[in-house]
Amino acid sequence: MRSARPKDFRSIPTATGGVARLACARLRELDRDVKAVLSKAGLTLAEIDNPTARLEVRTQIKILNFAAQELRDNFLGFHLARSFDLREIGLAYYVMASSEKLADALRNAERYSRINTDGVRLRFKLGGTAEISIEYVKVDRGSDRHQIEFWLVTLMRMCRQLTDSRIAARRVKVRHSRAGSPVTFKSFFGTDVEYDADSDRIIFPALIASLPIVGRDTYLNKLLRRYAEEALASRPELRASNRSRVEKIITPLLPHGRAELSEVARQLGMSSRTLSRKLRDEGVTYAEILDKLRSALAKRYLIDRELPVSEIAWLLGYQEVSSLTYAFKRWTGTTPTKFRLTDSVRGESERPAGIQAVP
Repeated sequence: MRSARPKDFRSIPTATGGVARLACARLRELDRDVKAVLSKAGLTLAEIDNPTARLEVRTQIKILNFAAQELRDNFLGFHLARSFDLREIGLAYYVMASSEKLADALRNAERYSRINTDGVRLRFKLGGTAEISIEYVKVDRGSDRHQIEFWLVTLMRMCRQLTDSRIAARRVKVRHSRAGSPVTFKSFFGTDVEYDADSDRIIFPALIASLPIVGRDTYLNKLLRRYAEEALASRPELRASNRSRVEKIITPLLPHGRAELSEVARQLGMSSRTLSRKLRDEGVTYAEILDKLRSALAKRYLIDRELPVSEIAWLLGYQEVSSLTYAFKRWTGTTPTKFRLTDSVRGESERPAGIQAVP
């Protein structure tokens, strides 16, 4: 049964639905019941078969999750991203493909990706490294693995195809968990994927930003960007979710013991009651956000072997190491010390700067 939609439909993140349609095509190729999978996600065959119909991003995530279960493919997003034609992305792809340099292409991706989906924000930053990050807007990041992995793989493929270079990432970070780092992921990205991280991002040597785009065309790019601006203007603007705003405020407050609901609400310019209500509307509580953020940060900090456990406890807002140990055992079933000693937690090795070939 389809759930009722909120009155302000414009506030719901949507996407062109390309990823969901790729998953349905895979189901059909393997003679699986597409209708049954769509029904679980509250969608019909008519809706998925209409290429002009946009889908709610949360519905697309559900379709990917149910399709992965049906196909028994725990890496469905990764596999879908490896095999589709990048031109299917549409206008945003062609704007990138006609750009001058990779840095220009990634800045265009940052600006025009919202044409395809307004539930995902791409960010590009160039400094000591070149970084592409992905942020979710009004979408529960915790509900997803396949869509985020699809986009990370797709971005990597685009960087390689547009520059005709076998570049490798220096680091790849994702916020969700997996048991170890799959060999196929390391082979594709050229580095181990860091799970339970504080963000979703690909980090490259800064040098790759200056690589020329093989199909660069200044005049075509100018024309396409004009079309892209028109398409962008037709999309409604979405504000970041209250959950993501809360997460950004909490982290610097933790070491000072000030990560209270009242303080976060004050910084957001609202009352504690109003913030609690807004978070409930997004299906989460302040306590849940705080707990999950502490868990992710604890794992991230423990990977840095230079940080003593006592300092990590302070960074997370715990007065005693025993409090961190108790919480960490609840999160993972083990202690911080044992977690740090496991084979899955390795010290980082510094990679040389420059372009690296994928093994």
